[in-house]
Amino acid sequence: MRTSHRSFLAKFSASSVRSALSVALILLLTLLVPLSAVAAWTGLEIGTTRRFVAATAPLSADPAVRKALADRITEQVMTEIHDSGGLDAGPFQADLERAVRTLLHDALLSFTDSAAFKNAWRTAVRATHSTMEEALSKGRGNAVTLDLAPVVRQVKAQLISDGVPFADRIPVRDTRIVVLEADGLGVWRQVVQGLRAAGIWPAVGTALLAAGAVALAAAGRRSRAVSGAGLAVAAGGALLVVAVAVARATVLQDLPDDGDRQAAAAFYDALTGSLRVCGWALLAAGLLLALAGWPAVWLTRRLRGRGGGARGGEAGGGTGGEPSVRTPGSPPASPDFTQSLCR
Repeated sequence: MRTSHRSFLAKFSASSVRSALSVALILLLTLLVPLSAVAAWTGLEIGTTRRFVAATAPLSADPAVRKALADRITEQVMTEIHDSGGLDAGPFQADLERAVRTLLHDALLSFTDSAAFKNAWRTAVRATHSTMEEALSKGRGNAVTLDLAPVVRQVKAQLISDGVPFADRIPVRDTRIVVLEADGLGVWRQVVQGLRAAGIWPAVGTALLAAGAVALAAAGRRSRAVSGAGLAVAAGGALLVVAVAVARATVLQDLPDDGDRQAAAAFYDALTGSLRVCGWALLAAGLLLALAGWPAVWLTRRLRGRGGGARGGEAGGGTGGEPSVRTPGSPPASPDFTQSLCR
């Protein structure tokens, strides 16, 4: 009897250890899920020129980007005109300058809706990719800028061809829009660098960890482990969405509150769009997985309750209704004792 009791306690201890390890792995999933998503994003989105251009090329149609570009070129033209002596229109000089500014700005906005601008924009963002990669992954440079020189060159040629006044005054020089202040990223910069080096392996490890958490759970508690893993994945997805929003505020806080900030916000949203979608998808998938596991947990509890009640009635009395007899010092033979330890 003592040998049987010790064997039972040994099995109970092993089951408890496995359950504790399963819970620890499930809690760890909450942190690994968002980190794995960011690691995959840095490798596939930031590290690949084709995907980077595909994500940011549609910004050529974004109103904030088009306005920031038109404002920047218009200001440069007006500065060029003032430096060369201004417009000699006597008492009507202010009105003339205002009319020239409006005409040029409208012409620029009209050009940003053309196919030529879209092609020039793709060239510009392709050049920006190398700067972005160095700033985030290699720690080189303090600011990620969008070089608008190819765009300005195309704009000038087109407006001169259309006969727009003062289009020949558009300076084709180093014209840039700041889309990211790498110095303001702080710890986010080191996180991205580390995850970029890890590549997709954190995602593979996270999947194996989830499978291990379910496998380590006791045989009767695996459905509960599946639900727990689902909740951990959902929590990880929610953390990812929050992290993207916090990083956005960090990136934009050091930029001036003008067209550059609006253009940078559009640029950031386009670049992290897949990451936000991934976060919401993980949240939904985790909740569905958690809900899928609860029916099995409920059914297991009902079956245990019915079986325990039947066995308890048999152990409580024999055929004559007499209670079972236990000798002093011997371990309890009632199945209720076993069930109380297993609970």
